[in-house]
Amino acid sequence: MDDAVALTDNRFGLFIAPFHPLDGDPTLQLRRDLELAVLADELGFDEVWFGEHHSAGFETIGSPELMIAAAGERTSRIMLGTGVNSVSYHNPLILADRIVQLDHLTRGRVMMGIGPGQLPSDAFMLGIDPLRQRDMMAEAVEALLPLLRGEKVTKRTEWFDLREAAVQLLPYRGRDIEVAIASVYSATGVTLAGRHGLSVLSVAASDLRARGRLAGNWAVHEQVSADHGRTARRGRWRVVGMMHLAESREQARREVEWGVLGSTAYFEGLTGKKMPWRSSPETAVDQWTTEGLPSWGVGIVGTPDDAIAAIESLQRETGGFGTYLLNVHSCAPWQATKRCYELFAEYVIPHFRQANRNRAASIAWAGDNSQRFVGRMTQAIEQATQKYGA
Repeated sequence: MDDAVALTDNRFGLFIAPFHPLDGDPTLQLRRDLELAVLADELGFDEVWFGEHHSAGFETIGSPELMIAAAGERTSRIMLGTGVNSVSYHNPLILADRIVQLDHLTRGRVMMGIGPGQLPSDAFMLGIDPLRQRDMMAEAVEALLPLLRGEKVTKRTEWFDLREAAVQLLPYRGRDIEVAIASVYSATGVTLAGRHGLSVLSVAASDLRARGRLAGNWAVHEQVSADHGRTARRGRWRVVGMMHLAESREQARREVEWGVLGSTAYFEGLTGKKMPWRSSPETAVDQWTTEGLPSWGVGIVGTPDDAIAAIESLQRETGGFGTYLLNVHSCAPWQATKRCYELFAEYVIPHFRQANRNRAASIAWAGDNSQRFVGRMTQAIEQATQKYGA
C-alpha cells in the first residue's frame, strides 16, 4: 500500500447520480447539480462525476457529457467525470468521439467512468438483455481504449461493427484520458480494470454487503493486474459514500428528515413494494443510519468529526484508497446541502491532507520556547525604554 496516498494525500469529490424527488422542479434540480459542481470547484474538491440513467424518474441526467460540457464552462480547475457511461447503450466510436471532444472543451479535465448499465428498465427500453450487459461492457472496453488513444479499430461483435474506426481528435495535449471501471458487488469491474490497467470506482462503499467485499475485490484487482504485468495503484481507487453534515448531529438529522421520504420514494417505485421504514421521516433516517437503505447503504448523518471517523474506518478496512466521493442526495434543503459541503471542505479535507500540520507544529514550538522568546522581548523593551527615555 502506498501509505502517502492512502493516509495523507486523499482526494475528494462529489458523485451526482442524481437523486431528484418527484415533487421538485426538474429544471431547477438540474441547474442545482451544476451549481454543486461550481461550489465544489470553489471549495477545493478535486472531482465531480455525473451519472447516466434513462428511466424511473429520479436519476434524471440522461447525458453526463452534456452536464460536463456545461460544468466545464462554469469551473476552472476541478476534474469532471462520467459516472458512469452505460457503455452497453452506445456505439464505442460515437462515445469515444464525445469524450475526446469534451477533453478539448474542458482543456484536459475529463475522466471517463464505465459501467454495464444500472437500471433494468433502461436496458428493457433498449431491447438489451441484462444478462448480456457485462459481456457487452467488456467488448466495448476493448474498442474504447484504443480509440481514446487515437488508434484505429476494426472490431465486430453482435451489437457493433467498427471498420477502420478512429476518432478525429487526439486527447488534449496528447494526455491519456483516465478511465475508471465501476465496481459494486461482483469482481467483474475490478477484473476488467486489472486486465486493462484502469482505475476502479467502487460506487456502493456505504452498502454493507458491498463494503464487506471491498478489500477482497481489491485483492482480485491486484492479482489480475500482476497477471497482466501491471501494478495496481491504490491512488487510482475511488470509493463512493453518502453523508450529510451540520454543526451538530441533531441539526443534521433534522435537515435530512425534511426530505428523506420524498427522496427514498425511489426505492418503492423501483420495486413496487412498500418499505415499512418509510412510515415516518424519523424511522426512515433511523433505517438509513443503522441498517442502511437500498442502493444508498448506511449514511453518516452528523458532524465533520463523524465524517472523519467514518472515512478513517473505511481506510482501515480497505487498506487505503485514493479518492473519497460524496454521493449527493436530495434529503436536505438546498442551503443545508451546500452547507454540508462547506463543512466537509473546511474541516474534513484538511484533516486527511494534514494541511495544518506545520501550523500546529509552529504554535507548539512557540509555546515550548515562550519563556526564552518573551524574556528576550521584555529585555529589548526595557533597553529601548531606557535608551529613548534618556
